[in-house]
Amino acid sequence: MFEIWCITERSRCGEAFLPRLKAAADALPDRILLREKDLPPTAYRELAGEVLAICREAGVPCSLHRYARAAFLLGCTDLHLPLSDLRILPEGLRSAFSLIGTGCHSLEEAEEAIALGADYLIAGHIFATGCKPGLPPRGTSFLKEVCQRSSVPVYAIGGIGPQQIPALMEAGAAGACLMSRFWTEDPEDLMRRLRNAVREHEKEGRP
Repeated sequence: MFEIWCITERSRCGEAFLPRLKAAADALPDRILLREKDLPPTAYRELAGEVLAICREAGVPCSLHRYARAAFLLGCTDLHLPLSDLRILPEGLRSAFSLIGTGCHSLEEAEEAIALGADYLIAGHIFATGCKPGLPPRGTSFLKEVCQRSSVPVYAIGGIGPQQIPALMEAGAAGACLMSRFWTEDPEDLMRRLRNAVREHEKEGRP
C-alpha cells in the first residue's frame, strides 16, 4: 500500500502548533515524523512527549527525529536520523529501536544507509519546492533508480501534492512525505485528495 507521511514543520504553521498537529493526526496519515531540527534536545523532548500522546490517541505511528536518547527515554521505538548521525549511532542504543530510517540525496548515500542498517530511506528532493530554493530537484528518474537498487522501502519527499502521486508510484516509491502542505492546507481535505490520487492510479492497474 502506498503510504502518506506527514513531516512536521512548525515554522510554516500559522496557528498554534499542537492543535494543528492534532488536526493532522486526525486526518490519519500513515505516519507522522516530528522533525523540528531547530529545537535543542530538552525542548525537543518536551514537545515530543506531547506529540506522541496526540499520535497515540489518533492511532497514528510517530517517529522521532535525530535525538536518539530522547526517543529512548520517551519509549518511542521509531527513529529517523540524518545519515551523519546514523553513522555514529552506538550499537547499544541502536538495538532499542525497531524502526530506523534516514534520508538520502544520492545513490551512494542510499547504498551506505542500507549497509548501516537503515530500515527505510527518504529520497529527495524529487520536485521543486520552496523548502529548497535555488536547488534543482533530483526528479523521478533519480527516485526510480534508488527504488530499483534499494532492498528497503523508499519514500519520496519534496514538492509533492496529489498531482505528483502517480509519478511517484510509477517510480516504485513506497510512499510520499509531505511537509508544507500539512501546515498550510486543511489536513483532512489534503489527505482525501492524496488518497483519491492513489486509488485512481491503482484503478488504472499501474504500479
